[in-house]
Amino acid sequence: MKPCDTLRDPYTQARLWRQSRSKAVIQKKINELKEKGAPFLAHCIESVGPQSGPHITNAIPGLSWHQWGEAVDCYWSAKGSIIWDINAKVNGINGYQVYAEEAEKLGVTAGYFWVKLKDSPHIQFRQSISPLDTYPIEQIDNNMHACFQ
Repeated sequence: MKPCDTLRDPYTQARLWRQSRSKAVIQKKINELKEKGAPFLAHCIESVGPQSGPHITNAIPGLSWHQWGEAVDCYWSAKGSIIWDINAKVNGINGYQVYAEEAEKLGVTAGYFWVKLKDSPHIQFRQSISPLDTYPIEQIDNNMHACFQ
């Protein structure tokens, strides 16, 4: 396994979140964040502009542990090739499954075992899926603004 995505700024998170969503959903989220006292997170989503691509994340800026430096995504490399297929096996072994099992043995949460949006390359230090489980949105906004303005 080789790291490919570690600390991710909230603008990059905004791009990933926006790329699979309609203008209406995006505007609704921007308005909601402004109303809840999270203007910096709203700004991140608004400022990156239109994006296109597949659905990658449910986490808006600040709500991924990547922005907190507590998550890493790794890809599986075998026989000199990058393997993104999470069901692939090489010599009868699925590298993503082994990675996830070893992470969990160490007390690290593996996205491989998530049900809603399986994220096999992802591991994170916290058990909680979202920083919202730990911090109020206003505090997240303040922290992201202080770290990434």
